[in-house]
Amino acid sequence: MNSYRWVIVACGALMTCVGIGAMFSLAVYLQPMSADTGWSRTGISSAMTIDFLVMGAAGFGWGALSDRIGPRAVTLTGACLLGLGLVLASGTTSLVSFQLTYGVLVGLAAGAFFAPMIAAATGWFEPKRRSLAVSLVSAGMGVAPMTISPFARYLISTYDWRTAMMTIGIAAWVLLIPAALLVRRAPAELPSGPARAVDEPRLSVGEALRSPQFIVLALTFLLCCGAHSGPIFHMVSYAIGCGIAPLAAVSIYSVEGLSGLGGRLLLGLLADRFGAKPVLICGLLVQSVCIAVYLFVNRLEAFYAIAVVFGTAYGGVMPLYAVLARESFGQRIMGTVFGALTMVSAIGMAFGPWAGGRIFDANNSYAWLYLGASGIALAAVLVALVFSPRREAQVLQPA
Repeated sequence: MNSYRWVIVACGALMTCVGIGAMFSLAVYLQPMSADTGWSRTGISSAMTIDFLVMGAAGFGWGALSDRIGPRAVTLTGACLLGLGLVLASGTTSLVSFQLTYGVLVGLAAGAFFAPMIAAATGWFEPKRRSLAVSLVSAGMGVAPMTISPFARYLISTYDWRTAMMTIGIAAWVLLIPAALLVRRAPAELPSGPARAVDEPRLSVGEALRSPQFIVLALTFLLCCGAHSGPIFHMVSYAIGCGIAPLAAVSIYSVEGLSGLGGRLLLGLLADRFGAKPVLICGLLVQSVCIAVYLFVNRLEAFYAIAVVFGTAYGGVMPLYAVLARESFGQRIMGTVFGALTMVSAIGMAFGPWAGGRIFDANNSYAWLYLGASGIALAAVLVALVFSPRREAQVLQPA
């Protein structure tokens, strides 16, 4: 049975890769869609804004539902909705119908994977390996830009954007429906399971969401995402403004994404060894410094060097919030609590790109974006310092 936990990790990584990758591939469709349909890029891009907001709210709902009925039914529903959303969006003939199908259905589906599968994975692993397990599930998000987006680009070049979107929708059904059927609750959660938690926190959902631990953790997550989302989203434009060639500027963004994948694994291993809180604080501090340092570079080599460190930091800290939530609130309401945390983080993710655009329009410069984002990241460090998790549940093995 212990070996099956790696099946859960593999399923979670696949789901986050396909689900998040399908959603974020909208950037690949943007130009050919606009040219084919005459829809404005702003109108098409607004579907991504809807995606973010729906995914955040849905993550909370899906997480709570997974605590009640288990992650299998939730992820199976998400798999069905993801394919349906992409197939329907590929056939839309108006901008509004595209925004509703791609924005609502795909966002709703994407929210069904991350929080429920992170929560499921925490139940399968003992504390000394939990950070690595959560990081591996989250790593699917890092793999997505290197798999789903290039596949979409290939299909668009070979056929057209509608065929590409429909094909990825069908592929989502083929890959994710069987994966969802493999998902199980951890044995300790089942009435007949081999282990029983005796000191598991018995908070209600309301008590958990009002607790100091949740408030501090949610505020840290909000500030963390609000700090890095703007610099990440505007990185290509900022680098071009610094004199970097457009193609090279895009490669900086790719380096950040690849480093984020490695950061999830590295910080996950470090958290298992030294604890999630100190590793989180160190990662947030490095993130703050890197954002500020971007203001002082204008050479491609320097951009690459900072991108490696920055990507490692912001990618690596993301799974640690789930580990700290599990330590404080236990497995029974983990899906609900982490879903609520992801909903709060989505607000930060949505704020950064908008704020960066407003700052640039007002000043014709990104300087205040990076300076302000560094300050917000430093505030996340200060908030994280006061976090004090509840005592980890003790597990009593039967004789």
